[in-house]
Amino acid sequence: MNFGNFLLILVGVLLNTVAQLCLKKGMMIIGNVSLDVNAIMVMIHRAAVNIYVISGMVCYVLSFGVWLIVLSKVDVSLAYPLLSIGYIVTAIIGCYFMGEPLSIYKVIGIGTICLGTGLLFKA
Repeated sequence: MNFGNFLLILVGVLLNTVAQLCLKKGMMIIGNVSLDVNAIMVMIHRAAVNIYVISGMVCYVLSFGVWLIVLSKVDVSLAYPLLSIGYIVTAIIGCYFMGEPLSIYKVIGIGTICLGTGLLFKA
C-alpha cells in the first residue's frame, strides 16, 4: 500500500471519529432518550436542529465517500483493520475533551487491538 492510500484511509478514519464525537456531544445536549414513540419523535426533532448532530451526520457521509474511494484502491483485508486507528483517537479525545474515563483496561484493550492490526501487516 502506498502512502497516498494510507493517507486516504486515515482521512476516512478521522472523519468517522469526528462524526462519533459530534454525535456524542449532540446527544449530551439533547439528553437521555427513553424508548417510547413520543420521546423518540422529540429526539428526532431536537437532533434535526442540533449543530453537533448535523455535523456528525455530514462527517459520516464524507467518511462513507472516502471509504468507497479507499475500497476501489486497496484490498478490504488490508484497509478494514486500519479502522482500529479510530479506537485510539476516539479514546484519547473522549478522555481529554469529554471527561470520559480512560482506564488501564481500556488502554490495554486498545493496545491489543493495535498489536493485532500490526500483525496483519506482517502476514
